[in-house]
Amino acid sequence: MIKVLVADNHPIVRAGLKAVLNDSSDFEEVGSVSTTTELFNELKNASPDVILLEMDIPEVNGITALRKLKKDYPDIKVLIYSTQAEDVYALSTLRAGAAGYVSKAASLDTLKNAINKVAEGGMFITNELAQRLAFDESTNKPRRFFRKLSTREVEVLKLLASGKRNKHVAEELGLNEKTVSTYKARLMRKLNVDNMVDMLQQAKALELY
Repeated sequence: MIKVLVADNHPIVRAGLKAVLNDSSDFEEVGSVSTTTELFNELKNASPDVILLEMDIPEVNGITALRKLKKDYPDIKVLIYSTQAEDVYALSTLRAGAAGYVSKAASLDTLKNAINKVAEGGMFITNELAQRLAFDESTNKPRRFFRKLSTREVEVLKLLASGKRNKHVAEELGLNEKTVSTYKARLMRKLNVDNMVDMLQQAKALELY
């Protein structure tokens, strides 16, 4: 069962999420807070797997709160659940450490899928965002990132993007962990990124080709 802490300043949203989460055998709501002060106080006692964080939560802006969460509680996955359209904040929150971004306009099935995916160690972004990431904004032409990758590199990238750790990637492909680490470094170099967030965003775009 995935333990979820809800951080949202709207009482109706908190009540609705509590009902949805506790009505499922897959989830358990372990806390509900309306400000960042309440959030960090709650984390002194609660140990959620996933935090649903509203970007407009009072006291500290969402990006600052997210960075502090990732610094103080690196093992907790943070899923942004916001009224803000994803094209406004999604990229910046992912780079700040969020494991995914879901608009409140999305369906409950999408939200549940996102919670499951990030809890398992993956990253959640919508197909719409992936498509924007796959196109060069200056030319509006597809970024053909993957033409320069070998078949094995694509296999490694897909497994990493699905949330698998180096050890599990190695086991599935019959490699050792050191080799997987080498592939990961090579992928970052070829895709011209310097962090896993950007690499996984580009991996999501692979689904479009």
